[in-house]
This record gives sequence, structure tokens and C-alpha cells, in this order.
Amino acid sequence: MPLLSETARQVDILVAGAQATGRAPSLVLGVVRDGTLIHLAAAGDHPRPDADLQYRLGSISKTMTAVLVMQQRDAGRLTLDDPLERHLPGTAVGAPTLRQLLGHAGGLQREPDGQWWERTEGTDLATLLAALTPAKIAYPPHRAYHYSNLAYGLLGGVLERVTGTPWAELLRERVLTPLGLRRTTYHATEPYARGYVVHPWHETLREEPRTDTGAMAPAGQLWSTIDDLARWAAFLADPDPAVLAPATLTEMCAPVAISDLDSWRGGHGLGLELYREGDRVHVGHGGSMPGYVATLAVHRPSRTAVVGFANSYGLRGTHLGGLARQVLTLVLDAEPAPVTPWRPAAAPPPAELAELTGRWWWMGIEYEFRVDGGTGELHGGPVGQRALRFTREGPDRWRGHSGGQDGEILTVVRDGAGRVVALDIATFVFTRTPDQAP
Repeated sequence: MPLLSETARQVDILVAGAQATGRAPSLVLGVVRDGTLIHLAAAGDHPRPDADLQYRLGSISKTMTAVLVMQQRDAGRLTLDDPLERHLPGTAVGAPTLRQLLGHAGGLQREPDGQWWERTEGTDLATLLAALTPAKIAYPPHRAYHYSNLAYGLLGGVLERVTGTPWAELLRERVLTPLGLRRTTYHATEPYARGYVVHPWHETLREEPRTDTGAMAPAGQLWSTIDDLARWAAFLADPDPAVLAPATLTEMCAPVAISDLDSWRGGHGLGLELYREGDRVHVGHGGSMPGYVATLAVHRPSRTAVVGFANSYGLRGTHLGGLARQVLTLVLDAEPAPVTPWRPAAAPPPAELAELTGRWWWMGIEYEFRVDGGTGELHGGPVGQRALRFTREGPDRWRGHSGGQDGEILTVVRDGAGRVVALDIATFVFTRTPDQAP
């Protein structure tokens, strides 16, 4: 369903203002909901953007590298607590773990040695590794968040060593082709927007080089379009299990490090940036390469996202990532996800489930448990709340899937006659009356 006309008008105004203030030759944002690109806002005409025009992804490439690492973890070929040394032996920076590298908590300095890698032709993996020295450790691992492009070049090397397949080929086989990202490519493919630096005084354009970054490609090489980035955002909101298990993607969204210790508004998970906007947490990533900036912000609970590009290096007086999150908040506030209507159950639950429902007491607090007719889950919480969710694992055994009971076991306690007399949730015993001893 497209945005309401007033919401769309406000988004278009914000995008037009950002392009004019930022002096971007072209700027484009897409709003995504339930897996579909529902609105495209474009400004500027150098060139005129559309949903199939390529721009450079920059560090959004890291989110795809991280998914490749998690695929290998799920396949049992590595663990996140493996030190780098296990897969790239002999480097001078082998102590940080793969988890720390994914979350920018490994202490590595931001860039590899040599010239600025984003504007120069890259080297191969052997040359990158040979140039590493102990000086590339900026902090002891996990002492502080420190963003590192080098970390992702090394993670790409780990993937190549583990699979025997170069990063670009592995990405195409395991992510791009399965998800239909046909216009996400290693090199620019027409039609694509040229990238520029805007002169600060006479506002002319200087075209920037489009480099092959070699071994550093896993940190920022890729090119993509609004259409493809919208598909990637939809995957991050609701992943295809054939590509990555949904539980694994949820794991990637848990903080490894807080990047903003003053206000806790930003953090980093396993390859994904985390942004707190009011009571919402968005996941995604920013990107920049010479001549380009890119943004990706996803609100997973509502399956809503904003993606965008501009073809200038930095925007004067504005920030593309901030604009995307502003638009995402605008859309979520103006057009909340529709509420799923309640529907009556087709039949009563089986007797063995029905006897778990109703009122229970724990430490003088009254709880209520009921069966979800659609899923068969047991839902509960203090009266009027449904904060607890349990799925059945076997006779009289249920597994928690929410809040403080996530992963914990609910055991049904029966008396000698087989009647249910208590619910034991991880040693917290719930009884039918407040007078019963737990």
C-alpha cells in the first residue's frame, strides 16, 4: 500500500530540502514496507535518480559480509569466538575474535597501511596481511568501540580461507543471487551515477575515481540501486530462512558494543549499526566512498525501512543517515503498521492445554495464562499483560521466547492424580491461589 498523500508530500519536502542544502548532484530515498518499495523521493538532476540507477554502497557492503560470516558460523565452519589467528595465522593482529571484529570491538585501527584505500587500487590479501604490524592494534580488544574498515578486510580474508572461494564470488552465490539482487555488483554497471566532490566556493563538480579496492572490498566495494537496497532492507526485516536463519539475524541485532557512551543512542551488533530513536531501535548501516554516501535504516517490528543514496562525498549541513531515520520516524508515526484483527478460535484448545490457562499466582502477584489460538503458544503475564510467550517442546515442557524468560523452561507440575497444580518457570513456582506455598 503506498504512503498516504500527506505523508508522501512531507517525505518529498524533506528530500528536496536535503538535496538543496547539502549541494548533492542527486539524492534519492526509498520507503520500504512489508518487503515492497512503496515510495521513491528524488531530487537533483545530475543525473536524475530512479530506482534502478546504481550508486556506491560503501560500508553497507559490511552488512553483507557479516551475513556471509554468520552463514559459515551456522554451518559449523567457524565460531564467533575464534581468534583471527585461527583462520589467518601469522598476522601481527591475530588476538581479536571474529565477534569483536564484526562489532568493531577488536581494537583494530580504522584503516590499513599505505594510501587511502578508498581512492587507490587495492592489493591482494597476501599483501594486506604482510603489511600488518602490532601498531595496528589501537586498543586492547573490547576496551572500547573503535570503527575499523581493516577489520572487514580481514573478515573477507577469513571467509576466503574457510570456504576456498573469493569473497565476491561467495557473495554472489550465497546472497545476491538467492535474494534476486541482480543490480548489486562488484563494479559499477550502467546506468550508474558518477560520484563527485562539490567545490566549497564555486560549487563545481570534481569526479572521483571508481576503484577496485581488492582485499578491502568486503568493507565497502559494492554498487547497488534503490530497488536492490530495498530488497536487502526487507531481508534484514524478515530474512529468507534459505539464506539466513531468522534467529541468527536477530542475534546480529544484539549490541556487541555501544558506540555512544554519552547517551546510548548508538551501538553496533554483528555487522549492523543500531540506532535508538525515542522508544524505537532501528538497525542498518551508513556508507560512504569517494563521491558517494548511502544509508539503510530498518525498523524490524513493523517491517518498515528507508534506504537512500547521494552522489557527492558528504552533504553540506545535513547527514543522509540522519535524514533516513527522520523519514523513518515520520512514516512510523504517521502511518503505524495496521493492527491484526482478533478472530475467534475455531475450537477450544485440547484439554492438556486448557488446564494450563487461567489465573496463577507468584509471590502475591496475579498472573493470567491463555492459549494463542493461531500459534498454539502459551501466553501470559501479570493480569492485563501478555509479556510471556512459551512454545511446547514436549510433554509438560515449554520453552520461553520473550523478555526475561527467553530460553527458560516452563515445567508443568502435577499431583499424584495427574492434575496440574503448579507451573515451574525456571524455579519460580506459580500456584493456583496466593495461599499455596510455592
